[in-house]
Amino acid sequence: MERYSRQMLYNKIGVEGQRLIASRTVLIVGTGALGSLSGELLARAGVGKLILIDRDYVEYSNLQRQTLYTEKDADEKKPKVIAAKERLLEIRPDLEIDAHIAHCDGPLLEDLAEEADLLLDGTDNFDTRLLINDVAYKYGKPWVYAACVEASYSSCGFVPGATPCYRCLVPVLPTTTLTCDTAGIIAPAVQMAVAEQVTTALKILTEQYEAPFYMRIGNVWDMDHMKYRIDGMKEPSCETCGEAPTYPALDMKADVAMRLCGRDTVQVMDDRITEAAVDHAVGRLGTKVNRTPYFQEFHYDGYRFVCFRNGRLLIHGLDEMNKAKTLVNQLFG
Repeated sequence: MERYSRQMLYNKIGVEGQRLIASRTVLIVGTGALGSLSGELLARAGVGKLILIDRDYVEYSNLQRQTLYTEKDADEKKPKVIAAKERLLEIRPDLEIDAHIAHCDGPLLEDLAEEADLLLDGTDNFDTRLLINDVAYKYGKPWVYAACVEASYSSCGFVPGATPCYRCLVPVLPTTTLTCDTAGIIAPAVQMAVAEQVTTALKILTEQYEAPFYMRIGNVWDMDHMKYRIDGMKEPSCETCGEAPTYPALDMKADVAMRLCGRDTVQVMDDRITEAAVDHAVGRLGTKVNRTPYFQEFHYDGYRFVCFRNGRLLIHGLDEMNKAKTLVNQLFG
């Protein structure tokens, strides 16, 4: 246990706290700026297993704040969960990691959440957070929210049976349509969000997360840091944690086409998009294809297509979903 000796010297952790951390499994949804850093901190803290979900790959614009990744990962357009797994195993070869290159939908999250002791939010969109919230409360799993944009950050832990849920807090959460891709972000905002998130995670993993409970928000540029109590915010009629929960986010069907938050990119999910179908399409068009172990990449009609092995593709340079569906039909119809 020499590796964790300094952490164990901290009187809130100790030998028993370290034992608890080592026995835990944490599911991280999204391995971008938030999820990659929280994964690294938990790996270094000695967590037993990480389950990672992310649908994207490493790009150069990520490297300013996503400290787990390198230029080599961006050159190879390596899926983030694969790059994260490789780097985390370099840091801690004994760490168990289950990596999923996938869009996070209800069935996948429900399946993976059953094994987890804790869920961490590494996403950048409201709908996925509602999905995490519903899965967490349906299965009685704690989860920790985090968000950041520009120089601001926020974080909060949610525990079924002890705290109100994320849906209860939606009316009082910081409201913004800004994203990192439209408004930018500085790395210290990411690190502050993750510092709050992982500290809360360690409290939960060592069974020390107790009332009063707080939402924490701040702006690192202005040096403003605040917290407000959430204990009394539970709504009896809440569809997730109220008297008759229905977990509505789990009933939402994923759209065939959806815009990625803040980017000129549309994701399309279609069973016709197979490796063989892509080879046939690019062969018919006489288009060059770039192959990686994880996807095929080619250009068509002025757009860049990245086709994964599971019937999912990203069309870069496009923000119209109907146009995306038309392009897919032209290629694979």
